[in-house]
Amino acid sequence: MTSVAVVYHSGYGHTAKVAKAVEEGVQSVAGVTAHLVNVNEVNDATWDVLAKADGIIFGAPTYMGGASGDFKKFADASSKVWFTQGWKNKVAGGFTNSMSMSGDKLSTLQYFVTFAMQHGMIWVGNAIPGAQKPGDPNELNRVGSWVGVMTQSDNAPAEVTPPAKDLETAKLYGARVAEYAKRLGG
Repeated sequence: MTSVAVVYHSGYGHTAKVAKAVEEGVQSVAGVTAHLVNVNEVNDATWDVLAKADGIIFGAPTYMGGASGDFKKFADASSKVWFTQGWKNKVAGGFTNSMSMSGDKLSTLQYFVTFAMQHGMIWVGNAIPGAQKPGDPNELNRVGSWVGVMTQSDNAPAEVTPPAKDLETAKLYGARVAEYAKRLGG
């Protein structure tokens, strides 16, 4: 069976909500199992799950123009995997969330791409066309990102934000990455 891990950090719960939507998308693909991994709970068993995964989707909030520090700690800890090229040829993807419509989220996704490339991974972008009315919370891919998924949360509890269409965008992206992991991992 194909396996895809969704590795994320969330500061206030919004990015965790997006990670769960990505996980749902992964799980929606027949023959694919998802593993949700919070970077603050990584242990030896987690590294084993990642070693066996056919794909890894990275997620973090965008803070100060880049991925959160907690995610970067995880990335730095992956250097042991890098030395053995343990993630080489695995499928990779990424998502991020911030309060601003831009918030320099592209910088975070570019960081994930570079991180994945350093590990020799194969990046899968977002194929959902940009919204006809950019920023409209009733449209898919309203932020207009093709590198990965960008979601936007209001300054409100995670129970009410990000909007449903942002979460649906994340779910569709999770399914897309899972499909590629299944094709390449099989």
